[in-house]
Amino acid sequence: MIRSSLPHLHVAALSHAGMSGKNNEDRYAISSFQLGRDDARPALFAVVADGIGGHRAGEVAAELAVNYIMAEVAESNGKRPSQILESAIQNASQSIASHSAGRDDQDGMGATCACVWVIDNKLHTAYVGDSRIYLLREKQIQRLTIDHTWVQEAFEKGIITAEQMHNHPHQHVIRRYLGGIKLPEVDFRMRIDDAESNEESERNQGFALAPGDTILICSDGLTDLVWDEEILKIIRSKRDLKLAAEGLVNMANERGGHDNITVVIMSMPNLEEIPDRKKKAGIIGWLFGDE
Repeated sequence: MIRSSLPHLHVAALSHAGMSGKNNEDRYAISSFQLGRDDARPALFAVVADGIGGHRAGEVAAELAVNYIMAEVAESNGKRPSQILESAIQNASQSIASHSAGRDDQDGMGATCACVWVIDNKLHTAYVGDSRIYLLREKQIQRLTIDHTWVQEAFEKGIITAEQMHNHPHQHVIRRYLGGIKLPEVDFRMRIDDAESNEESERNQGFALAPGDTILICSDGLTDLVWDEEILKIIRSKRDLKLAAEGLVNMANERGGHDNITVVIMSMPNLEEIPDRKKKAGIIGWLFGDE
């Protein structure tokens, strides 16, 4: 892919250490591309990583995760997004594990990751851990990801209720992460409908975004303290994405901000934002897959 200076979606991002005094162990990266010299389709890639491990090891792991994943995606041709993302995430995991080997101060470090790749209007996702991806469409919000945590597994098995998941003592026990001895299983489930099977969710890769659709990627420092409907209300009530990102971080901090908080918001342009008729015709083409 060829890097581009102008993303085809509106973008805003903000990362805050929170109010606990801990280092910010979250990292994120965003970059826009053109698929190739002979393929002018636009692409936007974003990744959020939340570090695991003390003595600054978490921030090192998150930095490695973001850098390795972004580099491999940028060097790809964008033709097989899921395969590219799986390779990038697993290579990043190996790099984190290799980096920590033999370093006592970085033993056991790791990171979550949540990746969003929008090619034209087609959405591709991949994730490991409990950083989340949301889709906001009009007045609805849908959590696309499924947390890789003890409480999520317990909920799915009927051991605990949805209400008991909040503030559970095992809430932050992560079942999958980058940096372990074994390669993490990368999750490609994109849960558009809560009633879907896992197989149906995986087939949603390449989901067509509509004008005005908004994607949020965030670390658990936000979702521990701000509920889904509140996220929807804040994003939709602000006049631009920068103010929306600030509003989300501020609410988490007002409620204690016990962890790092990172948000990346991307929104498809509305058709009325493109005044030139010829440009509007062009954007309709790539929005809806016309040749």
